[in-house]
Amino acid sequence: MGKTGKSKALFSATEVARFCEVDIKTIHNWAEQGEIPHFRTPGRHLRFHRNDVLEFLQRYGYPMPTVLHSGKPKVISIDPIALPHTSMANILDGFDTTEYVDAIDALIDMGNDPPDAAVVSDELTGVDCIHFIKQLKGHKITRRVRVVVYYSKARMYRKKDALAAGASARVMQGETEELRQTLEALTKLKPA
Repeated sequence: MGKTGKSKALFSATEVARFCEVDIKTIHNWAEQGEIPHFRTPGRHLRFHRNDVLEFLQRYGYPMPTVLHSGKPKVISIDPIALPHTSMANILDGFDTTEYVDAIDALIDMGNDPPDAAVVSDELTGVDCIHFIKQLKGHKITRRVRVVVYYSKARMYRKKDALAAGASARVMQGETEELRQTLEALTKLKPA
C-alpha cells in the first residue's frame, strides 16, 4: 500500500539541488536570477513551492522525482449552493478536499495554508467570482493556487473574463470526470 498522506508543499534549496543534480550555489543563483520563484524564511533560507519546482523541472527537461508526485493533492472547493450529493469531497475522492460555502472564509484559510488548487463556483455569494480570482491571484501567498471555475450553463459567457483574471481552467458543473482530470493535470499529482 502506497503513501496516502498530504503532498509535500515546500522544498529547500538542498532538495531542489538534488533534483537537478547541481550544486546548491547554482540553485541560489537561479533563484536570485528569477529562474525559479522562491521565498526566504525569517532565517533567510530559500524555500520553493512544489508547483514552482514542478514547473521549473518541466521547463528545463529535468526528470520528475517521485516525492513531487506523492501524497494527496490539496483542493479547496467554494460553492455556496452545493448539495450533499454534489459534495466535492465525494466527487474528488482521493484528493485532500476542504469545502467552503463562504468565499471570504476560504480566502482567509488559503492565505494561511495555500492548496494546490481551488474549485470556485461562478455563483459565489457576496463576491463576484472574477473579483475573487483576481484577489487570489494578486496575493503573493496564493498566486500559485491553480483555479478551476466550476460554471453553470447560464454563465458560459464569462469564460474570457475568468481566464483573464487568472483562472487556469473552466469546467461545467456536473462534468465530474472532466473536473478530476483537469485537477490532476493542473496539480501534476494523481490522487491516492
